[in-house]
Amino acid sequence: MSLWNELAKHQRACEGRHILDLFEDAGRAADFTVAAGAMRLDYSKTNIDPQARDLLVALAEESGVARARDAMFSGAKINETEGRAVLHIAQRAGDEAVIEVDGADVMPELRAVRARAYGFAEDVRAGRILGQGGAITDVVNIGIGGSDLGPAMATLALAPWHDGPRLHYVSNVDGAHIADTLKGLNPETTLVIVASKTFTTIETMTNARTARDWMATKVADPGAQFAAVSTSLEKTAAFGIAPERVFGFADWVGGRYSVWGPIGLGLMLAVGAARFDEFLAGARAMDKHFCDAPFAQNMPVLLALVGIWHNQICGHATRAVLPYDQRLARLPAYLQQLEMESNGKRVGMDGRDLERQSGPVVWGEPGTNGQHAFYQLIHQGTRVVPCEFLLAAQGHEPELAHQHRLLAANCLAQSEALLRGRSLDEARAIMAAKGLEGAELDRQARHRVFPGNRPSTTLIYPQLTPVTLGQIIALYEHRVFVEGVILGINSFDQWGVELGKELATALGPVIEGADASDKDPSTQALVAYLRAHQA
Repeated sequence: MSLWNELAKHQRACEGRHILDLFEDAGRAADFTVAAGAMRLDYSKTNIDPQARDLLVALAEESGVARARDAMFSGAKINETEGRAVLHIAQRAGDEAVIEVDGADVMPELRAVRARAYGFAEDVRAGRILGQGGAITDVVNIGIGGSDLGPAMATLALAPWHDGPRLHYVSNVDGAHIADTLKGLNPETTLVIVASKTFTTIETMTNARTARDWMATKVADPGAQFAAVSTSLEKTAAFGIAPERVFGFADWVGGRYSVWGPIGLGLMLAVGAARFDEFLAGARAMDKHFCDAPFAQNMPVLLALVGIWHNQICGHATRAVLPYDQRLARLPAYLQQLEMESNGKRVGMDGRDLERQSGPVVWGEPGTNGQHAFYQLIHQGTRVVPCEFLLAAQGHEPELAHQHRLLAANCLAQSEALLRGRSLDEARAIMAAKGLEGAELDRQARHRVFPGNRPSTTLIYPQLTPVTLGQIIALYEHRVFVEGVILGINSFDQWGVELGKELATALGPVIEGADASDKDPSTQALVAYLRAHQA
């Protein structure tokens, strides 16, 4: 019997069991918590028992996770559909690291680009690089996808360390995004970063041209207040950006994995090179843990195995990411791309259809906001939604420590409520105490039943710092990698985003009046509506 079948059989045997029953083992909370530095992952509030964990670990071993991990860290071209290495980990590797691709060490060039980016950021922060109206007060980062989500999320997360210019992020091609962002800014003291590896991304370049036109209303040389994260020196030069303000990165860094390098230029400007180094150090520590820890004590591996158990074995199609940390408000959106673009596939590495479901739908909001929005469904809905809570032991506002304690109480209460639930007898007693009787008591009590037995994990850490943030992001990157290896898919391409881009390019002229006869009837009708209502 395959390990997949053994896991399915074991899950069926445990289906009626309440997670609470597993805590009859007094050591469960400790045994089902794993540490990486000061960070703890508690997965005891899941229906994974020692036998299930042993089977899941065996599945990871049989799937070749260790071999694939070592291949990635060595520079092997594990992104087979594009013939590329996968080396986002090189961007945070230590000064002594040697990583070769095609026989050449990639680290010297990587370090040189990082040093240039650090130098540029520090010169802007110190006022050695000025705008045409004085010191740079605002930075607008224009990118999309991995060129936006990672740095935007990280910049918000590290707000307590901001001591540089104000950062703004623009991604959507909707003109409202760039217009609302630029409104109120001074072109003479604004720096614009255009983040596009090829300098051809249509949304990014459309917004970049709009920003340049806005800049030209006040400054003599708009290009002098632009920088770029791109590999196309020819295109950036044509745009008016000096080569010393262009920072490239290799094709072995995927967009959604690129926050560690020049794509993080906005974050460097906000917090400085020293704090950015701490951010890299946190990720590097998680890399080491991932490479060194046995699977049964390996945080990324265990987080991945919990995900496999819930999605592929139990059939729970979504997972909610619930950071009880307001500055991680963009983490769910970041993980939507990281996980769904990486593992939202339908064929394996061999090109055959997958035999089981691929990655889950990932969504979420920071607590306590979500409690007043979608927790109703999580607690009492007909679908089970595994939840992943994140919580810091302390915040950054000592004068508001009482609010952080309230936040923490809410987080722990939600995971406890998901676990315990409330029985019909308990609900009946509550309603009887309110004076209800008979059929009305029963009716009202049923509305107050919580099934409980709903799984969750909790990632807890001392405080959200640059080091901690680096650990968290690297943890989820490696989690995605492990799940992808176990499912037999390539987590590092994204062909699924291409077709819509191609059709959008073709539809542009159609919306402006070109022939639409080759479009389906629905699209033709929608185009006709747009033409009739556009100015």
